Amino acid sequence: MDQVKIGKFIARCRKKEKLTQMQLAEKLGITDRAVSKWERGLTMPDSSIMLELCGILKITVNDLLSGEVVIMNNYNEEMEKNLLDMVRQKEQADKRLLRAEVFIGFTSVAILFAFIAAAAFLEMEAWLRAVLIVTGFALFLAGCLYAVRIEQVAGYYECQHCRHRYVPSYKAVNLAQHMGRTRKMKCPKCGKRSWQKKVLTKE
Repeated sequence: MDQVKIGKFIARCRKKEKLTQMQLAEKLGITDRAVSKWERGLTMPDSSIMLELCGILKITVNDLLSGEVVIMNNYNEEMEKNLLDMVRQKEQADKRLLRAEVFIGFTSVAILFAFIAAAAFLEMEAWLRAVLIVTGFALFLAGCLYAVRIEQVAGYYECQHCRHRYVPSYKAVNLAQHMGRTRKMKCPKCGKRSWQKKVLTKE
């Protein structure tokens, strides 16, 4: 998807409906800065307001994602292309998130060791030493919990029994036994427990 093209299309449709950026933003319950970012091709409208936006601009979601009014005889082809683009973008975003998870995990461990080393080797009062150690563990725990959250939302887990791919709850991921990104969880479809691998695609 061409964000710049989509942004210019949103601007044209807004002006056609005789709306300012502020008026469109008010109708959607967002800021005019968000509308400005769409129209400059910096960001895309959130999926939660996309239908409402299309209704206001009197266009279809397919028109919006194409950056132009789609002619009926090209409709299915354009819709398929837009869906493939969205899937591809999600996969790329999930890959970036999983790389960020690794970075956060290593950083959390490094911070913990740095705080423990400082407490062990630098001369300081006992209370300060305790504060350093507790702070190191708190930052480590926060980093780990955030990394698990990233792992939960990026991609899918695949059941080894029925091959169903799904996004589990944060609690299920957090409490599951794991080896790397493979976690022992109960499949919501077949109800069986298995070591489920992280995958990026839905099918």
